[in-house]
Amino acid sequence: MLQALPRVSRRRALQGAVAALVVFGLLLWWLLSLGAARPSGTITFSTGVRTGVYQRYGELLERALADDLPEVDVRLQTSEGSQQNLKRVATGQADFTIATADAVAKYLRDDSVGADRLRGCARLYDDYVQLVVPRDSPVHSTADLRSKRVGIGQPGSGVRLLAQRLMTAAKLDPAHDITPVSAGIDTMPELLRTGKIDAFFWSGGLPTTAVLRLSEQDQIRLVPLGDLVTALHAEDGLTGFYRAATMPADAYPQAQRGVAVPTIAVANLLVTTDRTDPGLTEEFTHTVIRSRDAIGREVHAAQLVDLRTAIYTEPLPLHDGARRYYLSTKP
Repeated sequence: MLQALPRVSRRRALQGAVAALVVFGLLLWWLLSLGAARPSGTITFSTGVRTGVYQRYGELLERALADDLPEVDVRLQTSEGSQQNLKRVATGQADFTIATADAVAKYLRDDSVGADRLRGCARLYDDYVQLVVPRDSPVHSTADLRSKRVGIGQPGSGVRLLAQRLMTAAKLDPAHDITPVSAGIDTMPELLRTGKIDAFFWSGGLPTTAVLRLSEQDQIRLVPLGDLVTALHAEDGLTGFYRAATMPADAYPQAQRGVAVPTIAVANLLVTTDRTDPGLTEEFTHTVIRSRDAIGREVHAAQLVDLRTAIYTEPLPLHDGARRYYLSTKP
């Protein structure tokens, strides 16, 4: 009996040491968690025109970020579109934005200010190019726009970039063969409705609210654009970001009347710079993916955000913080 006591004591001592280590480990984890600073401060998110998809997406994302990052004050800043958005982020006027992949490629190719600092966080949803005309219009192809008054988007928009490329692919000179009207999606529907323009180009998620409302108020039609994909790809290396796509028949039911429309699509990217804190970027990216379904109930295009493809932010390298998020998450 006296010989057994040391073994029992040793066992109890060992058990006590293990318990102490467990307690120490839990205490250390708790202290480290307390010391890990959550993202805080103010960030600016550059969106788009007030009635466009970028702006509505930004408003809904702002709400989601308020839940996930309560110490971060998110300020939305309207813009003319992708080209202006990229300049703002690259020059430090904004922290995050959305821009189309073709606009990003152009910004990089032109070696515009701050281009080397741009980074991707996520591939979001695709924009669909829409050429809108009155239902009784003689315009049935892009080439038919000759001598017409055409809304081509604002100077800093991705729409203008696309409209010019599409008309060039259709063998039109955007500066001379049409009367270009500089306007955004916030004013183009009313200009068409009142007869001040004959057609307008738009590139956005489906459905775009402004186009949907116009289709419910007036008789309009969407002109097929799918025949221009090959000619677009032949223009230069930047147009490889365009792909053939189809607007489903129910995108704008009253305008399409049960007919799908062949068109062109281009991906939208969530963009920041290498100046942005990796922890903030990781959390921001997480919120974008987590809030997909909630945002998608109001911005239908957001339903297409997919964790499996979000990591492909070509032509931009992935931000280190976003990469950290994707590596920690299983599709």
